[in-house]
Amino acid sequence: MTFDLVIRGGRVIDPANGLDQTTDIAFKAGKVAAIGSDADGSASEVIHAEGLLVTPGLIDLHTHIYWGGTSLGVDPDTYMSKTGCTTLVDAGSAGPANFHGFRSHIVEPAKSRVLAYINASFAGIFAFSPAVMVGESGDIRLLNPNEVVRVAKEHSDVIVGVKVRVGLVASDGIGAAPLDIAIEAADALGLPVMAHLDNPPPSRTEVLSRMRPGDVLTHCYRPFPAAPTRANGEVRDEILEARERGIIFDIGHGKGSFCWDVAGEMLDAGLPPHSISSDVHMMSAEGPAFDQLVTLSKFLHLGMDIPDIIRASTTGPAEAIGRPELGSISVGNAGDVTLLRVDEGAFPLTDANGVTVEARRRFGLAGFVRNGEWYRG
Repeated sequence: MTFDLVIRGGRVIDPANGLDQTTDIAFKAGKVAAIGSDADGSASEVIHAEGLLVTPGLIDLHTHIYWGGTSLGVDPDTYMSKTGCTTLVDAGSAGPANFHGFRSHIVEPAKSRVLAYINASFAGIFAFSPAVMVGESGDIRLLNPNEVVRVAKEHSDVIVGVKVRVGLVASDGIGAAPLDIAIEAADALGLPVMAHLDNPPPSRTEVLSRMRPGDVLTHCYRPFPAAPTRANGEVRDEILEARERGIIFDIGHGKGSFCWDVAGEMLDAGLPPHSISSDVHMMSAEGPAFDQLVTLSKFLHLGMDIPDIIRASTTGPAEAIGRPELGSISVGNAGDVTLLRVDEGAFPLTDANGVTVEARRRFGLAGFVRNGEWYRG
């Protein structure tokens, strides 16, 4: 058989299919056409991937990519080219008032696959910058569940859930009311909520007790206050109960939401994240998150096994958004894979508290395939 592209000799890690072995992947007409011995045959283009990790196209579950439409947005295709993340999920940059523009100017022209949580606030995240910071959930008049449902139904092919930000910064300390409104809208849509919590109020317990199985708690390894662990390192009871109920824990590193101590305590307790995401935006792109590969590298430094890290950037987020096919390399699926190096050296990595460690390994991008087309890293 003749293929358009074949990736040969890489270590293919596909947690969804239980695959971790050296093998080949072939692509034709923008889709995965064959795996393993079935990929034997001629090809218009062959990429030799010996010594590289070959994974399903990486998914960044928490990004802000409404470039030009919000103050915090980064360009999605520039970000894909830098990280090899073929699926980018925007975490509520746009609300009902401006989601049509987000679709027209970002989703449709992007070479990357762009999906989104619609913000529960009518205006979306409208004032997030070093100079101006106004939480979009602070004015309850902006939270209209009827508008969320109306617009989400119009864009149901790209909207995967409802995003709400609560806390002293994002909702001016008015408590859990914005979360209640977001959940009401999500219930009507049959979709999950992604909840952000910065500094209380509301408290962890107020937020987690309202969340439903399949909802996503982002910033799940954030530092004090609202950290998931106590000062002595013990995991809080409400965190254990929420995970037992099926709440999905997402990193959402960003500018202020990842702490080395908390991450170590959670991993030591056997509570790895379901999803590792960057929360990339105009400020966090300058550090300490930088991007998805830097965020993944922090878990490599923490000792998390490579297949588990890959799972948390493929299978985990794909399940969270109800698109499991995006997290696997299966014949007939979209032709998206990411090729990674594991570089060795001395690499400084910094958390949200400014604590820097020297890592001996980090992930680097060798290239990626999007819709069957090869892009060199």
